[in-house]
Amino acid sequence: MGLRYIWHIEGATPMAVIPGTDFDIFPLNLGGNTFGWTTDEQQSFAVLDAFREAGGNFVDTADMYSVWAEGNAGGESERVLGAYLRARGGADDLIIATKSGALEPHTGRTRTATTAAVDASLTRLGVDTIDIFYHHHDDDSVSIGEQIAIAEDLIAAGKIRHLALSNYSPQRLREFFEQSADSPARPVAVQPQYNLLARRDYETGIRPVVDEFGPAVFPYFALASGLLTGKYSSRADLEGRARQGFAEGLATDDAFVVVNELRAVAGELGAAPATVALAWLLARGVTAPIASATRVDQLPDLMAAPTLVLDDAHLTRLDNASAAFA
Repeated sequence: MGLRYIWHIEGATPMAVIPGTDFDIFPLNLGGNTFGWTTDEQQSFAVLDAFREAGGNFVDTADMYSVWAEGNAGGESERVLGAYLRARGGADDLIIATKSGALEPHTGRTRTATTAAVDASLTRLGVDTIDIFYHHHDDDSVSIGEQIAIAEDLIAAGKIRHLALSNYSPQRLREFFEQSADSPARPVAVQPQYNLLARRDYETGIRPVVDEFGPAVFPYFALASGLLTGKYSSRADLEGRARQGFAEGLATDDAFVVVNELRAVAGELGAAPATVALAWLLARGVTAPIASATRVDQLPDLMAAPTLVLDDAHLTRLDNASAAFA
């Protein structure tokens, strides 16, 4: 794999450098999708405080979080995060990434939609500039050249610092990197779906582009909507859970083969299954997997991943157990 980040040590805290930026990040990207959904403002503040106290400094959100929840219209996560930034005096140590493209009425990648979405996110977050702004989805009706030009203008206006991409096909992703080679809008990161239960699309399509062009990689669904925490033994265990709809399609017999092997490896290492699942991603070259926490006591398992070393034997066992997804 190509070099996508540089490890260094600050005290006992492993950090990663996002190429093309001056951002040093703890290699666990806290997912903000729960804010305003499964965690209210007070709970979200507690998780954010604990994350920062443990050395975390990189938070991921999106304008559409959490439009899927009953009674929500989107923007809830950004509003909670904005309230937190105000309450903590700006929290200058935090690097914030957000995304647009999937929330009405600012869907798609046209200049009007993208600019309006960025303005709305800036308002909800209460910041002048978004550190990393993702095109959450591609829009085939807008050329890659025009998408780059729009992002260049947003950077020139000081509304975003860096551009990143999520949910682009390998072909369009390659085209974006090729056309933006000398542009300030060259993407600094990609956000694919990637975990032990979702390997094929990334490993066969996205990773070759990543290896060639070297952006940071921040996988979403890193714990497969909770399946890779090891706390579910069957589909019945998911019933009544907030994430049930996200995880049901993943809860197959092949998936539980992976979960069982993950538990076995975790038991041998004296670690939590979630820690092992995230450490597997880091061992496979990703920069910082995205994982969320609804309670403070869930954070230690996530934050332990960067310092857990999986040897070749453990990696091979996990690779083999998840071969059906590769």
